[in-house]
Amino acid sequence: MPDISRPKPLYTAADLSSFSPDRDLGFPGEFPFTRGIQPTMYRGRLWTMRQYAGMGDAEESNRRYKFLLEQGTAGLSVAFDLPTQIGYDSDSPMALGEVGKVGVAIDSIEDMQRLFDGIPLDRISTSMTINATASILLALYVAVARRTGANVRKLSGTIQNDILKEYIARGTYIYPVRHAMRIVTDVFAWAGENLPEWNTISISGYHMREAGSTAAQEVAFTLANGMTYVQAAMDAGLDVDRFAPRLSFFFNAHNNFLEEVAKFRAARRIWARIMRDRFGATNPRSWMLRFHTQTAGSTLTAQQPENNIVRTAIQAMAAVLGGTQSLHTNGYDEALALPTEEAARIALRTQQIIANESGVANTIDPFAGSYTIESLTSQIEQHVQSYFDRIEKLGGMLSAIERGWVQQEIQNAAYEYQRAIDTGEATVVGVNRFTRVNDSPIPTQCIDESLERRQVERVRALRSRRDTAPWRASLDRVRDHARTGANLMPAILDAVEGCATVGEIASTLREVFGEYRESVTV
Repeated sequence: MPDISRPKPLYTAADLSSFSPDRDLGFPGEFPFTRGIQPTMYRGRLWTMRQYAGMGDAEESNRRYKFLLEQGTAGLSVAFDLPTQIGYDSDSPMALGEVGKVGVAIDSIEDMQRLFDGIPLDRISTSMTINATASILLALYVAVARRTGANVRKLSGTIQNDILKEYIARGTYIYPVRHAMRIVTDVFAWAGENLPEWNTISISGYHMREAGSTAAQEVAFTLANGMTYVQAAMDAGLDVDRFAPRLSFFFNAHNNFLEEVAKFRAARRIWARIMRDRFGATNPRSWMLRFHTQTAGSTLTAQQPENNIVRTAIQAMAAVLGGTQSLHTNGYDEALALPTEEAARIALRTQQIIANESGVANTIDPFAGSYTIESLTSQIEQHVQSYFDRIEKLGGMLSAIERGWVQQEIQNAAYEYQRAIDTGEATVVGVNRFTRVNDSPIPTQCIDESLERRQVERVRALRSRRDTAPWRASLDRVRDHARTGANLMPAILDAVEGCATVGEIASTLREVFGEYRESVTV
């Protein structure tokens, strides 16, 4: 099979031997959606410009969200701190030193209300990057919408809720795999009835690519996870054409410009065939792979950080030419710290310049028919299918993850790339070539150390004044639902409205489900 990481110097019609325009290309908005999921793409509507943000406490993050909205961002994207991601309250010994450091600390409904103060939840789209505790944070979002009088059925946005990639590449899991999958499908079922405009999962390849996967591995493992979620939902009795239109995906955009464009086109085509031919979906919206893209954090360098502005622009352009539905562009200083306002503004302006000055949004899928792009798209599809075949032989994606095979494949790819950098075979400008000594330091974002103390005081004050009886009864109901198999979401929603904290609800589920312990292989 050709090595897509080493493209040919020249592509001709002869390289399209496996490519059939009638079968593989079609028109935008038509199966298999190689050319995009909408007939008019960006001529009808630009992608949603999101900027991922969250730091310190809810007030600090709320200020950043309002700043981004003033600068023209079209949707919010929430980063949570590590304790929130793995189900610990800010006053837990496990949270010491981590509160508010890599995202916003959210312990309770009061924090969530402060986070979105003054932001109309039924008129703004919100993406929340949260997985192990996704059900709890979604319940908090809905509870705050209720408190503020927003129309819950008009809430729009995405909860990442992709637990499988946590076991593969990221590590913010809590429960054993199969219990975690049950929570995911509970969210599917509950949101399908109560949040008709909400995307119930963002199946993510981003973190696998950050961990070192190749482009083909990113697509293969992401779509294999997607198939696992679809099968689990169907096994739970859900109608594929009821939940599949609300599935979304999350991909990385790297520096290899043409390969990235081809990657996105291949992913759409493969998913359309999977949903129609494997799962029997009949609704064309079930066949569409809708995705968010974030530029590659792992490509950002602490050396000569201004170079990251160029890297981000290249990656953003690849995402746009690949047909993304929404996009986050990284701040140039993120190899050093959370982005400053200046870095966040430049990142957003990068998207706005692409949209309004480059002209690429005026033509639908301008690369269609290119010998190079169509050949690379077909080659990625072939590589992905070969991974599907290997996963099938291992007994499916859950088995492949539990055996550590997927993780090992990514680790091997990461090692090979790092070896290429170390030997000079691969160039990273400013790192192993075109270096400069004595770079002048740039201003970086600093988190006020007193925020952790204030957050701890807040969660303890909440516990001291809440009504104990309904709080305890709500946690008992969460426990009962976990044991009996009843859908967890109604019980979790009652619990957060009763001022139960994220850590208390997660700990209640730990009592029933236990905790996942990764096996170590040498």
